[in-house]
Amino acid sequence: MTRSLGTQLLIATAMAALTVVMHLLGLSVLIAATNRHSRRLQSEQALTRQMLVLIGVSFGLFMLHGIEIWTYATLYYTVGATPSFENALYFSTATYATIGYGDLTLSKSWRVLGAIEGANGVILLGWSTAFFVSIVARIRALELDWSGAVGERPPPR
Repeated sequence: MTRSLGTQLLIATAMAALTVVMHLLGLSVLIAATNRHSRRLQSEQALTRQMLVLIGVSFGLFMLHGIEIWTYATLYYTVGATPSFENALYFSTATYATIGYGDLTLSKSWRVLGAIEGANGVILLGWSTAFFVSIVARIRALELDWSGAVGERPPPR
């Protein structure tokens, strides 16, 4: 059954909105978790704790993207856009990450949805990259602040 362009756009918009909200909530949880540990990042054992926070944030982001990919895969399988859930998950992963091997494609009935998942994935992956860079910068600033390097003024002349 062929889906109209309007139907595809409506479903794609709903999915993009859903994954953006999921991403916002996930990043909020990661921010809250890193805030709880910020005081402990300024100590003698700071390097180990910093590494653990960065590993935790990395895994958190990976899980968040995984949930978003699985959400799209579930939709593809539910609407019959792919013959199996394995195909849906494979297609969703390749599309979300904009790899797009082309060995598995959606029918004309759903190809707009697939294209919009690719655009959505690029935006969410970029958002995560910016988030991760900001966390690294924040940890670096805490380290410099603790060591006294930040805020030091040069001696008067």
